[in-house]
Amino acid sequence: MSEKKSGKPQDKTLNKLKSSLFSRGFSVAKLTLQTATSVAQHSVTTVFESSESKDLLWKKLLKNQASLISNELGELKGSLMKAGQMLSMYGEHFLPQEANDLLKSLQSNSPPLTWTSMEPFLKKHLSPEKLALLEIDTKALASASMGQVHRARIKATGENIVLKIQYPNVDKAIDSDLKTLRTLLTTLKLMPQDLEIDPLFDEVRQMLKQETDYELEAQLTEEYFDRLQGDSRYVVPRVYREFSGPKVLATSYEIGVRVDDPLIQSFAQDRRNRLAVNFLDLYFKEIFQWGVVQTDPHSGNYSVRIDPQGQDKLVLFDFGATRTYSPDFLGPYGRMIKGALYNKPEMLTQAAFDLKFIEMGDNPDLRKIFEDFCFETVEPFIEFNDPRNIHQEMSPEGIYDWKNTTLPQRLSQKVFKMIRQFKWRTPPKEIIFLDRKTGGVFIFLSILRAKISGRAMLIKYLENF
Repeated sequence: MSEKKSGKPQDKTLNKLKSSLFSRGFSVAKLTLQTATSVAQHSVTTVFESSESKDLLWKKLLKNQASLISNELGELKGSLMKAGQMLSMYGEHFLPQEANDLLKSLQSNSPPLTWTSMEPFLKKHLSPEKLALLEIDTKALASASMGQVHRARIKATGENIVLKIQYPNVDKAIDSDLKTLRTLLTTLKLMPQDLEIDPLFDEVRQMLKQETDYELEAQLTEEYFDRLQGDSRYVVPRVYREFSGPKVLATSYEIGVRVDDPLIQSFAQDRRNRLAVNFLDLYFKEIFQWGVVQTDPHSGNYSVRIDPQGQDKLVLFDFGATRTYSPDFLGPYGRMIKGALYNKPEMLTQAAFDLKFIEMGDNPDLRKIFEDFCFETVEPFIEFNDPRNIHQEMSPEGIYDWKNTTLPQRLSQKVFKMIRQFKWRTPPKEIIFLDRKTGGVFIFLSILRAKISGRAMLIKYLENF
């Protein structure tokens, strides 16, 4: 399940969810009015301030508004919070820092509903006969923006399962919630005026609608289960169709420890490296072999099944955000990566044209920065003697340290330069969630403090392009 908590007891619970469009609309209208009032007051009170003082006061206002918005929307739940999570991953490169801080705050406060409030929702979607077969833990195992998870036991067999239960009406509020989010960002003057955001919000809308379709998620989970069934490095939960439906998803309860847990962090370097290699291999397999990618890289969607012999397994959760990529996209995308890896500007440029990252009329300086950005993204896979290894972050043995690298900061600087100095179009819609996944993979390997060589693995997957 997305946005998982660590499994620790929740300090706060909700007795009621504002699920009707009217009650949600009223809360959001009040919030928007408060935000607009704060912005107006700020404009009046800073008339005679210096530009530096104005900037500091503005950032303080945004911080206060982020806290206010987070607390209010944490009780609304739904697509406002989920969209904040999605956009914050994307916004790392394309939105101002203040906007991204606000978006991140939308995912930080998601208390579960009490069982007395949650039970009626479950009874709407599972018959009394089905419920009688289960012994359900009334304490939430995890909570998020779109639903929460409860552990259960099948009485007849003793099997442990989890029930992912969707909150009521979150699917009906997606369009109005996204409109609200755009209004909030516009009111706080956090959306770049020359950035075309319609494709971005359209892609987020599509993914949100998909994530509320639990029957589709059951199918996608089963497909991943089948793909990886013969690979002992991975565990995918089994779907229990008899207890699943449009708003309830039942899967096997899979034991695992979060990757940031002190126990995993205490593993020897080679043991953490094995996990990192397996995670990276799965990422390449999704993109270049299957053309099917689970695009929600939240760390709560993965855990580690510890093996006494050190052959630990990666447990994979939550396939609601899985996206399929067509050969028309993957062909030039693979060639673009191959051109970057082998330092072939002609191959990279042609593929970038095919994907409409760049166009004939673009400023030559803009194209140069974009190409430099692409050539630098493959730094973890270049050779030691590559002329691009100017920061000496690739070792003579071809080992890359995914934790102690300045690569993310260097790439962000290039993106900000493109946005600030040029009118930069939004990337192809397919990239939005693929970049989200790529960033999540980098973070996962960084948490593992991985020191690995991934070049041969990447070359193997790029052979077909």
